[in-house]
Parts: sequence; C-alpha cells; structure tokens
Amino acid sequence: MSETPNITLRPATAGDRELLLAVYAASREIELSMVPWDEEQKRTFVVHQFDAQTDYYTKTFPEATHDIIEADGEPAGRLYVDRRNDEIAILDITVLPPFRRRGIGSHLIRNLQNEAAERIVSTYVEGFNPSLQLFEKLGFTAVSNDDVNLRLEWRSGPGSSPASSR
Repeated sequence: MSETPNITLRPATAGDRELLLAVYAASREIELSMVPWDEEQKRTFVVHQFDAQTDYYTKTFPEATHDIIEADGEPAGRLYVDRRNDEIAILDITVLPPFRRRGIGSHLIRNLQNEAAERIVSTYVEGFNPSLQLFEKLGFTAVSNDDVNLRLEWRSGPGSSPASSR
C-alpha cells in the first residue's frame, strides 16, 4: 500500500467539467463494464447521467459543497457533502482508480466523522459497490435497503470515534 498523500479539497468550478465526467464514469465503471456499448455510447450515457445527477443535486441540496479531491496537488476525485443541523450527508465520494487504496477516502470520511459532533453522517451505497466495505470498516451501519442502495449511517457516541475504527 502506498503512503497516504497530502489530501486537500477545493471547490469544483465549471472548468472542472471534463474531470468531473471522468470521475463520474469511474463511479459507474462496474455497470459500464457489463453493457455491450462502444466508447461513444458509454460517453453519451455518462454525460446524460452526470448532467441529470448534477441537476438533481443542485435542486435538492442547494447548500451542498461540491469539492474536487486533490492528492499531492493532482485531481483525484470528488466529494459532495450536504451539511444540515442534524446530519452530514455524503452525497458522493469518488476517488479515481489510480488514487484508490491510498487512504484518501478513509481520511476524508474520518474528517467528516470528526466534524459531525452530535450529528449523524450518512450516505447511500449500492450493495455491489466495493466502497461498502470501507464504510463498514469506518463504523457505518445499514439502516435501510431498497434492493439497490443501502442507506448507511454513522452516529457519534461512546466507542464510535473515527480513530477507534481504524
């Protein structure tokens, strides 16, 4: 396992569209590997779905932060978070494949757990997504399942500190 890089966040801008499309495509790589489409068809699908997701997030979570994850100064993924009085909702966390398994996701999720204080940290994860194991390792538990997505929550309290989940 590589050493954990210096991880920073910066707000996403309109100039990040191609990067964000690549990150979105990486988040759908398992599904896209199962369809018999050529690269142009996959790109069309990714653009359409990314635009629909962006529109949904913008309308449904107008106060959410949309950040680019940087590792040692290089774009490494995206982190979208909606902070409310009672909950920190991780709308999306995706790390690009070359940066995976380097502690980036764990670092960012632990930071949100530390920020949470008395709030819940929540997210949705598809049941087949390998990141489910990471969230479970960090103390998240499934509180609902719609047969596609699991709603995961982490609650602060005795024995739930991010440091104890390492």
